Amino acid sequence: MMATQLLIAFALTLAAGLSTAIGGLVVLKKKQPSDRFLATSLGFSAGVMLWVSFAEIVPKATENLSEAFGDRGEAAAVAAFFGGVLLIALIDRLVPDVVNPHEQHEAGGVDVRKLRNMGIMTAVAIAIHNFPEGFATFLSGMESMTIAIPVAAAIAIHNIPEGIAVAIPMWQATGSRKRGFTWAALTGLAEPIGALVGFLLLLPLLGPMTLGIAFGAVAGIMVFISLDELLPTAVATGRHHAAIYGLIVGMAIMAISLLLFA
Repeated sequence: MMATQLLIAFALTLAAGLSTAIGGLVVLKKKQPSDRFLATSLGFSAGVMLWVSFAEIVPKATENLSEAFGDRGEAAAVAAFFGGVLLIALIDRLVPDVVNPHEQHEAGGVDVRKLRNMGIMTAVAIAIHNFPEGFATFLSGMESMTIAIPVAAAIAIHNIPEGIAVAIPMWQATGSRKRGFTWAALTGLAEPIGALVGFLLLLPLLGPMTLGIAFGAVAGIMVFISLDELLPTAVATGRHHAAIYGLIVGMAIMAISLLLFA
């Protein structure tokens, strides 16, 4: 019975995680995107990440850190958030160019190097975010299917636009649809990996403080990427209104998904 429950919990986690590949299918189905499509997609991704960060991840950080530190929990969550912002800002400054810095490759008014770096940074941030999500889904599956199925469904819905957020810039930067899809799918694998690592190694060590700091930092990372990379790149296509409309739609879809499945 325990073995069957473990397999079901892991299967739910894997399915929720690999829904990023559904978002990645955009690059396999869509022809060379217009500036309007690119602006809307990147704006949409920024909206998703902003809403998830402020409406879901920051409250989780505050809840966990309040349990750990009492009245100082909210301040600790704020510190963790800006710690994440500082971390990704330093990475953004210190990571070397992976192409010749003297060669400028432009596509639709957008620096291809910037798109590639943005895609990699977005993939890393989403993978970090998906790691504890996978552990949470797995634990829910071990406890009750009544709890696990809605949790897995909500995470799967969240992961589809996250796959788009990774696939679009990687496709545009590399010119390879398959590479964009592959990167999107790989970010989702962080969830089953998180489930396995959490179950085997981290369960005795994880507590409200550790989870709270992790959630706060990931929220900061996602907000930084949205404001420093996704949205400016969307606007750089010359389709400012499409970028903003995409942003609003992304926020609205995530808000509705949270209302329906949270």
